[in-house]
Amino acid sequence: MSAPIDTLVTVFGGSGFLGRHVIRALAKRDYRIRVGVRRPDLAGHLQPLGKVGQIHAVQANLRYPASVQAAARGASVIVNLVGILAEGGAQTFDAVQAKGAETVARAASEIGARVVHVSAIGADANSTSRYARAKAAGEAAVLAAAPSATIMRPSVVFGPEDHFTNRFAGLARLSPVLPLIGGGLTKLQPVYAGDVATAIADAVDGKTKAGATYELGGPEVMTMREILEVILRVTERNCLLAPLPFALAKFKAAFLQFAPGDFKLTPDQVELLRHDNVVSDAAKAAGLTLEGLGITPDSLEAVTPSYLWRYRKTGQFAHKGA
Repeated sequence: MSAPIDTLVTVFGGSGFLGRHVIRALAKRDYRIRVGVRRPDLAGHLQPLGKVGQIHAVQANLRYPASVQAAARGASVIVNLVGILAEGGAQTFDAVQAKGAETVARAASEIGARVVHVSAIGADANSTSRYARAKAAGEAAVLAAAPSATIMRPSVVFGPEDHFTNRFAGLARLSPVLPLIGGGLTKLQPVYAGDVATAIADAVDGKTKAGATYELGGPEVMTMREILEVILRVTERNCLLAPLPFALAKFKAAFLQFAPGDFKLTPDQVELLRHDNVVSDAAKAAGLTLEGLGITPDSLEAVTPSYLWRYRKTGQFAHKGA
């Protein structure tokens, strides 16, 4: 590969939560970066992450192949970060995470660019979750179009501006009770966005195995109950954690899927919580993990105090006992 400054990387979905970390990591390595987004006028926050002229946002929508091909033109590496947690209008799981992923991989194959595709550990063609099935279909389509593609499967990702820890911290500020869907026994392996971005940047550097699927998880496997306990401890909130059976949660989600903001919960999200979301033993044995890339992952408890402090009753001025 050419020197980074001579290498153009196109990143689809680079203006989102994880995308910001990826763009920052690539900019630090001196790549030229083209960011494909649906609304370039809302991607101005990416400019300060690099040098003048290093980062350029262009219009692209994975549902429109011509826009994807235009955004990919001239790139040596293409990174696809696009994903949704809830469907809305034309933005369906199948359109975005399956067909959209295929469109990106085909565009990359046509110009001979390498592909780094970000999926999710929960991807499973036989899952009861439509989200997970679409993720699996996207992986299969990417590898069919670009067999040498690198697949990245992170567990639940946390960090500043995430929709995970911030969501529960925000709910704890508004409600004295937080629900534990399925009793809060689902196991997750929360991974810091900065660590995922480093792994993706390593893949762009060519440090990953061609055609391999990497599973990215943090240093600890935690239940949902344990994760919420960390969030409450960091934000100094005393909410009751109330178990909510899956059946009742799915019934409530039939109505909450139309709720605004942090109160939104879809039936498909309930289905996702029926399954553990952790790095497999096979990935560990093959070295297809963060540790296998030489990355020491940061823990949830180590990172969250740096940004969840704003949810404390008096924010940064909260009194800390001796």
